[in-house]
Amino acid sequence: MEYNTTRNHLIMKEYGRNIQKMIEYLLTIEDRDQRQANAMALIELMGTLNPHLRNVEDFRHKLWDHLFLISDFKLDVESPYPIPTRETLRYKPERLPYPKKYPKLRHFGKNLEMVIDKALHEENPEKKEGFTQTIGNYMKLAYSNWHKESVHDDAVRSELATITDGKLEFHTGGAAPAFTPAGGGGDFNRSSSANVSGSGVILKRSKSSYQQNKYKSGNGKTNKHSNKYNKNRNK
Repeated sequence: MEYNTTRNHLIMKEYGRNIQKMIEYLLTIEDRDQRQANAMALIELMGTLNPHLRNVEDFRHKLWDHLFLISDFKLDVESPYPIPTRETLRYKPERLPYPKKYPKLRHFGKNLEMVIDKALHEENPEKKEGFTQTIGNYMKLAYSNWHKESVHDDAVRSELATITDGKLEFHTGGAAPAFTPAGGGGDFNRSSSANVSGSGVILKRSKSSYQQNKYKSGNGKTNKHSNKYNKNRNK
């Protein structure tokens, strides 16, 4: 009996032991045309055993790379794709440097510092003013994320002037609409109360019309209850 401990190393477990044995058999075929035909048939078999690779872009290219990898790059056949080498498949990319940036204003984030720096170096006055207003509105939004009450424009103007040493000035009443927190009242509550009162009028009207029409039948004719109702009204 043959045990796995006595077998050679299984290079790609997802293809199984039989595919690796077939590739090892390809290495023993001396006729190049026969070896090429068997390699093409083996590629089709590998694609059938791994249908999930069909969703991968250029999956046949991936199958050919796996074929050469399992053969330890010793298989001599023609490939429709560039034949890989041991160095290309096992090449490790260079290590990316970890960004070590510590923002001074952590409650605003690093991106706001980058926008402020870009606004300070902007030469066009219109773009610079647009940057300033956008920065001020973003500061108001960031403030509302951590506080329940709304922030005043003077506080934003003062803090922006402190950060930029007075080089950027946020003007009151920017393009962005004022933010009203939940439960803060304002026009929203007035409009909602108006809607409630209006709906109350509609409810009253509908109630009175219901009292007038509840004694009518579906065909528009009055029944016994409506006659009693009319007699009581005449008395």
